[in-house]
Amino acid sequence: MFTGIIKSVGTVETITSLEGGKEITIASDFADNVSIDQSISINGVCHTATACDVKTFTVQSVEETLRKTNIGDLKEGDSVNLERSLRPDQLIDGHIVQGHVDATGIIKKIEQEGTDWLFTIEYPEEYSNLIVGRGSIAIDGISLTVASEEGQTFKVAIIPYTFEHTNLHAKEVGDTVNLEFDVLGKYVVKYLENREK
Repeated sequence: MFTGIIKSVGTVETITSLEGGKEITIASDFADNVSIDQSISINGVCHTATACDVKTFTVQSVEETLRKTNIGDLKEGDSVNLERSLRPDQLIDGHIVQGHVDATGIIKKIEQEGTDWLFTIEYPEEYSNLIVGRGSIAIDGISLTVASEEGQTFKVAIIPYTFEHTNLHAKEVGDTVNLEFDVLGKYVVKYLENREK
C-alpha cells in the first residue's frame, strides 16, 4: 500500500525483454535502502524489487502490466515517479493508493494558471462513475484531487512543488498516465451495484 506522495524521481537505466515481460533497472537516490522482495510504486504501479545495489534496483513487469499501464511505453532515460510502500508508523499524507492501476488516461491539455498547472486528462467512459469532483485520484502514482469534470475528461491542479518534484514537468500533451481511482469509491460503487441486482 502507498500514499501517493512521491518521494523520489528515478531514471530508467536499462530495459531488457524477458519471455512474457520486461526487466527494468532504475537509478534511484534510495536504492541503497531497497531490499529484494520490497514493494515499490513506479508511476503508480506496484512492483517487487528483484535485485538492487547502492545506486539502482531492478523489477520485472509481466505482459499484463505492460499492456494495461504506461510501463510498457517506458524508454531508457525516462523519469519515473517512485514511492516505497507505506510503513505502519507513517502518516498517510495523500490517500490510500494500492498500486493497482485501473486504466490509462491521455493528457489533452496542459495550462499554466498563475503559479499552478492545470492538466486535462481524458479517461475511458466505463470509469465515469468513479470520477468525483474534489475526490482523490492517483495519476502516475501521485495523490491528486479532481478539480472539475466534463464529459470524459477531468482536470487536476498541480502546485509548483509537485510539478517540479515529480515527472509531471516532463509530460506533454498526448502522453499517457496511469490512473488509479479512489479505492473507497470503488467499494461504494460495487456495493450499490450489488444492491440493485
